[in-house]
Amino acid sequence: MNLNVIKAYLIKEITEIVRSRLIIAIYLLPTMIILLFGYGIRMEVTHTRTAIIDYDKSKLSNDLISKFEHSKYFDVKFYDIEENKALNLMKQAKLDALIIIPEDFEKRVLKGQKTEIGIYIDASFPMRGTTIESYIQGILLDVSTEYLKDYPKKYLISVNQRILFNQSMRDENAIVPGLLGIILFVAPAILSALLIVKEKETGTIFNFYSSPVNKIEFLIAKLTPVFLLHSINIFILFLWAVYVFEVPFRGNFFIYWITSEIYVFISLSIGLLVSIITKTQIVAIIMTVVITVLPGFLYSGIIMPISSLRNEAYIEAHLFPVMYYNHIIYDTFLIGQGFSSEKNILYFFILILYSLLLLTIGVRFMKKEL
Repeated sequence: MNLNVIKAYLIKEITEIVRSRLIIAIYLLPTMIILLFGYGIRMEVTHTRTAIIDYDKSKLSNDLISKFEHSKYFDVKFYDIEENKALNLMKQAKLDALIIIPEDFEKRVLKGQKTEIGIYIDASFPMRGTTIESYIQGILLDVSTEYLKDYPKKYLISVNQRILFNQSMRDENAIVPGLLGIILFVAPAILSALLIVKEKETGTIFNFYSSPVNKIEFLIAKLTPVFLLHSINIFILFLWAVYVFEVPFRGNFFIYWITSEIYVFISLSIGLLVSIITKTQIVAIIMTVVITVLPGFLYSGIIMPISSLRNEAYIEAHLFPVMYYNHIIYDTFLIGQGFSSEKNILYFFILILYSLLLLTIGVRFMKKEL
């Protein structure tokens, strides 16, 4: 291996990156993604537009309405509205929830008789509808427990609840660590996808074909500048997460760093493989986006926990490295088990094997000829 040849190629690659102003995109794109999605994605549902029809007019029903009025999750906009009118408002997307308290509600509760509360929820978005339903059930349970505390114990339900890992229930704590997996999967791959295909389009690849430089030297010179530049992003994204979004960091920074470096190398290898097998930059970018962006969002754990996936989706999630990386990243930020967890160790070695496999495939596909 000729180090002088590698050095010359390195200087050439760095010069081209700076001259083409790609270096701006290297740091601007990840920052834009983490800011846009970090502030833009919200799982918590607040200020639900609510109508309440009270046919009971009792102390219990008044206390129940008061709970909804003083909750940040509900905005009670209508009282004692006609049911048909409320349902029409829901059809017009002007109302999210309708609660109907029946007559003799308090009496039946105190006598231990079965009673029902009518609840209508706009479930056009199923996840949002399920969340609203859970909020309503929580308030009903809270009111019934508080109201019946002086009555026989058989009517009481006691809930001893503890929130772990994300005690404040902040969306940022759940979203931002997952965004790191998406950003470090997409950004390096897109840049490396242009490395070789760009030379094919401009014709400068013939310099490599006609030179005594071997494949290993060529690939090292191509990947090293991009790898080092994106390695800086690992620290920049960490600072955004901890100091801007105030996500707690409970794990080992070395585990975060070394895992992220391996993950960046995987992303670069994916882009490199795409760059080798394609002939135009547009095709390379489109293919890279399909391979990285879609799996990144679907299987990162941000939108849906991997454990909730079923059948083919569950298998597909295990075929992409973003799932393994994000599991370790969520642990370093929110839990802090590190390598004391066997699952983290397993996922760490899977990432190493993934990087070696992709690099081997890339070297085999790389031809020093037309």
